[in-house]
Amino acid sequence: MESNIIFNKDFDANTAYVMKVYDAEVSEVWSHFTQAELLDQWWGPKPWRCETLKQNFKEGGLWLYTMIGPNGEKAGYSRSEYGEIMEHRSIDWTSAFCDEEGNVAEGAPQSKWLIGFTGVEEGTKVTVNIHYPSQEVMKQVLDMGFEEGFKMGLNQLDELLSDSKV
Repeated sequence: MESNIIFNKDFDANTAYVMKVYDAEVSEVWSHFTQAELLDQWWGPKPWRCETLKQNFKEGGLWLYTMIGPNGEKAGYSRSEYGEIMEHRSIDWTSAFCDEEGNVAEGAPQSKWLIGFTGVEEGTKVTVNIHYPSQEVMKQVLDMGFEEGFKMGLNQLDELLSDSKV
């Protein structure tokens, strides 16, 4: 079941709000957001793919990954440092571009993510609130194609979850 994605941008508050409902149990959707081998199957827009270099899913832990293109080219590295984790309910992380070791360059833009998981009649509602440090950073990220790429990834997750039901 491919449901619509809500993607709202609030430039006054430097935030983006994303919501999608999946026809799957909360625990299954949670796993796809928290386990590297599952994240790598859907995070990022095709034909690109995500490759996790390391992940330590715990408060204060780190998820370090790169996006690999169809010809093997790397689009750089990203890291997400986990903040509060409430199992099967929410994850927050601070995301930034970095080098292959996970070092964030001084002054590199970062964003704060809060991802919520709620059981609903249709399955699981995932909400994502992303806060940017400034309007300029938010525009820069959106200009890089973030909205389209993130929607594509969320729909790829929908396909994975649907395939696992067959």
